[in-house]
Amino acid sequence: MRFSACIEMLFAPETEIFAERIGLAAAAGLEVFEFWRWTNKDIDAIEMAMRTHDMTLAGLVAEPMVPLTDPDQHDAFLSGLVQSVAVAQRLGAKVLIAQAGDDLPGRSRPQQRAAIEACLLRAADVLKGTGVTLALEPLNTLIDHKGYFLASTIEGLDIIDNVGRAEIGLLYDLYHSMVMGEKTAEVLEGRVDRIAHIHVADHLGRNQPGTGQLPLAAALKWLFANGYKGCVGLEYRPIGPTAAALAQTRRELEV
Repeated sequence: MRFSACIEMLFAPETEIFAERIGLAAAAGLEVFEFWRWTNKDIDAIEMAMRTHDMTLAGLVAEPMVPLTDPDQHDAFLSGLVQSVAVAQRLGAKVLIAQAGDDLPGRSRPQQRAAIEACLLRAADVLKGTGVTLALEPLNTLIDHKGYFLASTIEGLDIIDNVGRAEIGLLYDLYHSMVMGEKTAEVLEGRVDRIAHIHVADHLGRNQPGTGQLPLAAALKWLFANGYKGCVGLEYRPIGPTAAALAQTRRELEV
């Protein structure tokens, strides 16, 4: 199992200098990392740190982060996607993360879902031949993202299947899914191949595995047994030093 350190959260307590977190991840025995937005980062410094420490970038967020539920925002998203793909290719990332956006007042869910699907279909044309997958991410609406449109993994998968393009996949975040009361084997049965990337964190608290109550190890065991072959993104707020949180993560998840 290969872990990817989300350095927006991991190693943040140790240094405010973003690119330094890449070296800290390497020193902790990790080979892969990821982050969120790229437009507020020093890409030159990130690229240099990657080369220095022989690290691989799993993914980053496609910008601008506008609601795909709103057709008026699609042209801006697709224009930005071209730039995001260029950054992903420069840094060797295979995944860009897309969020659906909030549930818009005055528009029905079928209208908004159709808007998401239309945007993703256009995005697939941008992505064709680039080697980069756009991963749509469901989020929990009970704690962290109230008002977000897409809280259901099954609905996310249905959107991806309706788009029907290999360039579009799902980011499956076990934390968000389990907070919503979903069971991994039930929502992903027969569709694990749609997953482009995985995130984990425990609940309560969104901290490292082993600090809460979620059956993360069992879910990951099922995912890998059913065909998932990618990295496991560690997207949590570490309690205590990040190195200690990583040690706890390895004890909990490496089965």
